[in-house]
Amino acid sequence: MTLLSYDSTFEGLLTVVFEIFEFKYPNPKIIKDSEAQQNLFANPIEIITDGEKADRVMKKLRQQLGSDGIRSLIFSFLSEKDGIEDLLFDVINYAVKNPGKDILNDYSNDAVLQIAKLTKSVGREKHRMEAFVRFELLKDDIYFAKIEPDFDVLTLILKHFRNRYQDQKWLIYDLRRKYGVYYDLENTEIVTLDLDIKNFNDKGSLVFSEAEIEYQKLWAEYFDHTNIKERKNKKLHLQHVPKRYWRYLTEKKSF
Repeated sequence: MTLLSYDSTFEGLLTVVFEIFEFKYPNPKIIKDSEAQQNLFANPIEIITDGEKADRVMKKLRQQLGSDGIRSLIFSFLSEKDGIEDLLFDVINYAVKNPGKDILNDYSNDAVLQIAKLTKSVGREKHRMEAFVRFELLKDDIYFAKIEPDFDVLTLILKHFRNRYQDQKWLIYDLRRKYGVYYDLENTEIVTLDLDIKNFNDKGSLVFSEAEIEYQKLWAEYFDHTNIKERKNKKLHLQHVPKRYWRYLTEKKSF
């Protein structure tokens, strides 16, 4: 077995794939740099991310798998599943060995089947984040939203919010992965912040604008008054709005 480590980026993974085919490493196993540091008995080969090599692999995969295939690979990668690197390499290797074959519809191949399932799960999480993310206006006129998705979908929902909220500054921050995306009316950029999350959970905090607090109170009151208790169907409600998404909804918060 040949152990190969990379920097945890998709571009880095594609560079590893290039190196495997270039140097014909036997029985390759791909791990993240952080995993290599935790393994005291292994001496992995460190693969440095190379944009040109990654682009060459991407071009080849796009020719064989098409845009939908690339989407499946990226979505699966963002699932953060343990061992996703080896799973993706198995699929890529299968595609390379079978040019002209629509391998992503060959569910008899276990790796392909797992990729299909992961793609569906990540896609579902992406759509739910787009539906349930709620912004709160801060005192500095930036709309802020905090999320904790099951998968790393922040970069996937970026286009949706940029198209929908072009006329206001906003920041969506992933608390679990400790990075966010900031839009300044012209550009978006990846940011990391030292957040005191208690301030963003406390409605009495000074970080929120007064208008935002009043709006949330009014919305919660409106929701309470329009809710017909006699027609309450908790099972149906949970089916459409799973409980783990309630943290994002203003009407589910108490004041």
